[in-house]
Order: sequence, then C-alpha cells, then structure tokens
Amino acid sequence: MVKAGEIIAMGCDHAGFGMKEYLKKVINGWGFDLKDFGTYSKVSMDYPDPIHPLASAIEKGLLKRGIIICGSGNGAAMVANKYPHVRAALCWQPEIAKFARLHNDANIISLPARFITNNQAVEIAKLFLHTDFEGGRHQKRVNKISDNIQC
Repeated sequence: MVKAGEIIAMGCDHAGFGMKEYLKKVINGWGFDLKDFGTYSKVSMDYPDPIHPLASAIEKGLLKRGIIICGSGNGAAMVANKYPHVRAALCWQPEIAKFARLHNDANIISLPARFITNNQAVEIAKLFLHTDFEGGRHQKRVNKISDNIQC
C-alpha cells in the first residue's frame, strides 16, 4: 500500500488529459503528492512522450507507483512495459486493479479514457493505491517476469 504523502506519477496523452486532471484532484485529496509527466492539454500528441520518462522513474526506483492514461490504455501500457521492472496493468474494472496489485505487484495502472468514466477511474485508482501485494506464492511468479529476459 502506498502511504499518504508519497508521490504518485501520472502521465497521459491528449485522449486521457481530462481524466488525468480529474484524478489529480481526487488523488491529491486522499493525501498523495503527484508528479505530472504530462501531457498538459488536449492537443494531439504522441503517447510515448510522457510515458517513457514516467516508466523510467518507476524503473529507477525514484517513484513507486504510477497511473497512465490514453484512449484505450493499450499504447501507454505497451510503452511502460518495455522497462524490465515495470509491471503496468491495463485496468478497466476495479477488480482488475485489485488483483493486479494482490497477485502481480503492478506498479503502474493504465486506464482506457475512452472506455471508462471518471468515476470508474477513481474506483480503480483507489484500489490500486490502497491494495497491498500478497507476496507468498505470487512473489516467485512476479520474479519470473523480469528475471528471465532473453534477448
């Protein structure tokens, strides 16, 4: 579980801008600080531009958790998951976010702005930020995600 006062990374493309701005207000109200990696308007832009620096910060351990948003959530998740120790989960229902934390130790969630409401995004973010990793049998599985990279 992330503790109040910790910094949550947020990033999006133009399709996710409105949802990101909405979530920022709600999450800040829960006592979290935020690091906004952009974008900062609805002007069309390329989703990898804010997601690469956000995922890099998670990879380096500078930040623990992040929320990324694009139209479908897929493109942003694909970029984030290029980083070996990032586990970005595409979440369109609260239960998916819950199990992404419990079983997969997801450190980023990716939200599909064109397919969920702001209120659904809040419920998903709440579970993501307030659910602990179960560990145990799941830890060895999580270790296999990045430990067996073969190029």
